[in-house]
Amino acid sequence: MITIKEYAYIRVSTADQNEDRQLDSIAALKIPDAQIYIDKHSGKDFQRPAWKSLINKLKPGDLLYVKSIDRLGRSYEDIQNWWRVLTKKKGVDIAVLDMPLLDTRCGRDLMGTFLADLVLQILSFVAQNERELIRQRQTEGIAAAKARGVRFGRPIKKPPENFGALVWQWERGNLTTDDFLTQTGLKRSSFYRRLREYRTANLK
Repeated sequence: MITIKEYAYIRVSTADQNEDRQLDSIAALKIPDAQIYIDKHSGKDFQRPAWKSLINKLKPGDLLYVKSIDRLGRSYEDIQNWWRVLTKKKGVDIAVLDMPLLDTRCGRDLMGTFLADLVLQILSFVAQNERELIRQRQTEGIAAAKARGVRFGRPIKKPPENFGALVWQWERGNLTTDDFLTQTGLKRSSFYRRLREYRTANLK
């Protein structure tokens, strides 16, 4: 006798985001915790640890719940491909809670299949378009911030005012590199970079 199991897949884009909203949506389904898979990973592709584990667990006839189609991913082609893999190759049913039309248990006739495929194409396109808009806004925001003089990355540690005097002692062997680093608080890589900058500036 084949045992049909119900699973849920939850995804948030970063470790800082909270998955509670999605968990609340599936709470009424009473899915065992061991059958709820959660990824904290970007939706740009499907190279995610929980997703890979879930795929290996799913058997024909099983049912997979997701809150919305963009929780599966944000790549139009990847969403379409995985939907076909799950429903056609693995024989798994999928139910998208926010979009009742995307429930493969319903409307298995020609019209129902057509509507589901149409809705899937539209929503997966919207998901990818939203990801591209987010990326565009991030790029524009970074460009605007740089234009205002905002620096990104770690703040550059400035050498101390007596850097030149310390270099003079170091070059004559009166100061070891370790002592130099201790007195200036610079890391070794930063020390050599500042040394090159100092020498270049003093050649002018």
